[in-house]
Amino acid sequence: MKITTAEEMREIDRDTSERFGVPSLTLMENAGTAVADFATSHFGGARRVGIVCGKGNNGGDGFVAARKLSEAFRQVEVLLLADPEELKGDAAEMFGRMKLQPVVARDSAGLRTSAAQQVFQGDLIIDAILGTGFRPPVTGLYAEAIAAMNASGRPVLAVDIPSGADADAFTLRDSNALRARADGIVTFTAPRPAHVFAELTRGETMVAPIGSPAEAIASDLRLHVIRPADFADFVALRPAEGQKGNYGHALVIGGSVGKAGAAAMAGISALRSGAGLSTVATAKSVLPTVAGFHPELMSEPLAETDAGTISLAALDYGRLDGIAGGKDVIALGPGISRNPDTVQFVRAVVDKYPTSIVVDADGLNAFEKFAHKLSGRSRLLVLTPHPGEMSRLTGLSISEIQQDRIGVARKFACEHHCVLVLKGHRTLVAFEDGNVWANVTGNPGMASGGSGDILTGMIAGFVAQAKSVDQPDAKLMAVLAAVYLHGLGGDFARERLGEHSLIASDILAGLPQAFEQAREDAREERFSFHG
Repeated sequence: MKITTAEEMREIDRDTSERFGVPSLTLMENAGTAVADFATSHFGGARRVGIVCGKGNNGGDGFVAARKLSEAFRQVEVLLLADPEELKGDAAEMFGRMKLQPVVARDSAGLRTSAAQQVFQGDLIIDAILGTGFRPPVTGLYAEAIAAMNASGRPVLAVDIPSGADADAFTLRDSNALRARADGIVTFTAPRPAHVFAELTRGETMVAPIGSPAEAIASDLRLHVIRPADFADFVALRPAEGQKGNYGHALVIGGSVGKAGAAAMAGISALRSGAGLSTVATAKSVLPTVAGFHPELMSEPLAETDAGTISLAALDYGRLDGIAGGKDVIALGPGISRNPDTVQFVRAVVDKYPTSIVVDADGLNAFEKFAHKLSGRSRLLVLTPHPGEMSRLTGLSISEIQQDRIGVARKFACEHHCVLVLKGHRTLVAFEDGNVWANVTGNPGMASGGSGDILTGMIAGFVAQAKSVDQPDAKLMAVLAAVYLHGLGGDFARERLGEHSLIASDILAGLPQAFEQAREDAREERFSFHG
């Protein structure tokens, strides 16, 4: 799903009507209906609803929602922050169709009347004051209405965007700037940057289709939101005749004394993601630990250093060649350590094998000051750094990376012909063609040791399965599937355990629900996410 700017969305709406013949009134009717539907489904106990409307198209959406909620037997009170004579175009038409007597506040005195104040005392307030075309700051009557809404203590549902917010902002640059709070947001057709990145709500944001065909939705941002429809084939029910050979064989290379669990978790994560087979190749002294982790894991011993890490000697006599042969993907790095000999081993493996490869953890750290040796020009190369690892790869400070996550990820992926998964809040997946995908699943409870190893194994597991998926760029979509479901598995784990008690392996326990939810969501036209 593309992310668009506010100006691009205006062009999309205009193109929808002028080129594709969808009347603008139809778009507004569908938008207001979506708001009313969200209000009844997510705030079902709200019998009395106050709707605060501006004089533009956002207010027009509010008028439609008012009519629909009234028809659904809700007690609806509308506060119009303008003289009705100021309404123009579609908003004026929908005001006439509303058939409800609004409270009119033309100025501050009108807002202070008891009738106006009653609107802010409903079970739910719908914010239909300002839409995504607005640029802060907000002043005057609208500012006073937003302040009253914020002070009400009632749940607030925002139409398109919380009033006063800058739709094109990637962060809340001025946290003190006045904007409406929101317990939910319904936006339309495609999200704007602020919906995805600026944390406008702690509740749910829904992106509702209102009639714009896919051909009309264009954006120059080269930014997208990952949604289940993008990787539907990876979560579809499998054919009855499927067998393990159809779903690929993943090889995890990692582990060392004291860090055997990292490689083992990556290996089992590949299986839990649906790979047919998973083998872990690890330092021979920790092999029993890895092999005992799960009976479904196959394991192979590798030559080791005196410190109990994988040695460069593991490449001698074609030993690793035999292990890597026939594997569909290699995951390199979980628990592998930064031993100098092991660092040389990591660089040699990345250079030697043409197989699809996922590099994480100390596998990435092995390329500190040697990032020029990382290239996916001849095969799929997936790198999964957190900001600290990205700092070591690029030479940039963590602060510099965090201030321009999208730009840094995009530049690195393009220059190194790789898929760059920059982990963190709103994990980014950057492709070498310059497109960047933002992930909207996951939660702070996943900030726990081993979560990255789970993700590495899941990416390997999905890439292994790409051979069974008849979809263009199946391996790229495999990465999106892994990132999205990793976060969603963590979200289901949080529902059971809370954020403080969540550990990495709990993410795997949440995967069955995550697959089921993604399979269901892939069939839906509407798309929603938290935050």
